[in-house]
Amino acid sequence: MAAKIDDCNNRVLSIQSHVVSGYVGNKAAVFPLQLLGFDVDIINSVHFSNHTGYPRGWEGDVLDGSKLLKLVDGLERNGLLSDDCDVSDPGYIGHILTGYIGSESFLRSVVTVVKKLKALNSKCRYVCDPVLGDGNPGKFYVPIELVAIYREHADVITPNQFETEQLTGISIQTIKDAQHACSILHNIGVPLVLITSITFPPDYCRGADDNLKSAPVNSIAMFASKRSCTTGDGYDCTDEQYILYTPLLSGQFTGTGDICAALFLAWTANMQGDSYLGDALEKLAGTMHAIVKRTAEHAKNVSTSSSAAKQVFSREMRLIQSRNDILNPPKLFHSLKVAPLKEIRELRVIMK
Repeated sequence: MAAKIDDCNNRVLSIQSHVVSGYVGNKAAVFPLQLLGFDVDIINSVHFSNHTGYPRGWEGDVLDGSKLLKLVDGLERNGLLSDDCDVSDPGYIGHILTGYIGSESFLRSVVTVVKKLKALNSKCRYVCDPVLGDGNPGKFYVPIELVAIYREHADVITPNQFETEQLTGISIQTIKDAQHACSILHNIGVPLVLITSITFPPDYCRGADDNLKSAPVNSIAMFASKRSCTTGDGYDCTDEQYILYTPLLSGQFTGTGDICAALFLAWTANMQGDSYLGDALEKLAGTMHAIVKRTAEHAKNVSTSSSAAKQVFSREMRLIQSRNDILNPPKLFHSLKVAPLKEIRELRVIMK
């Protein structure tokens, strides 16, 4: 089942890393988007032989910010960025998707591209997967200076727990912490937030005012928050928020965040209705769980006596084998609506 698409806004410009072998960056994001009916224009921020987790390193080239701008200029000169939409036109770029970005200068060039495309199409969304690092061992993959830039320009942002904490300064130990973090991101101008993975402390038990049961044992949570405002002053706003739990699968896998951001882009592109965010979260979780589970089962078949490189390769996402789960997300989990955070107004005042 393809995502419902506005034909004039069905193009995605994906600026991410590329690997010859494996599934991270554009190799992980483009295939799901195309399956779900999107045309994808691809710019590779790096071109590597393999991802950087392999034991004997990698080879390849890195695209600098000036070359990114030259590529976009070439598109513009040939009318391929489009400021119109008819049968002879390529159509607007309706979405920009970015993942790993290794330098502040390249990210600033991305911001220039975002501004250009939004000038051509006011409906263009910037979906940002702010790849900063992870919580285990809690280290940065990129310069810390990128944090401030990421906070300022995204329409949709898909950080993991560690990245959310770095972007907001909130340590997420409870659902209310997640709500506070999302409120901070909303307050600085990001309307839609997906925290892709939260692991709550084992002894965490939510209070009665959350209207939710305790987190399942050995689970991982996704948390989505959408802010809607009826006025332009930022005060008459409501936050619609959902949480969803899935079983925690053992193992370390690369490319999950890239796939997750692409799927979230697709399932939130044109969905409407009171519960569309919860529905999108359920589709996303069903597909992601199926892909990761299939990958984990495949990795188990590789002997522990195999070379380190073969063991890493066995954990590459089984993306092609999961195409049916991308097109038809299995209904495995239910999203739970979270009661609004009472302190939203106070948070907004603090941020101002």
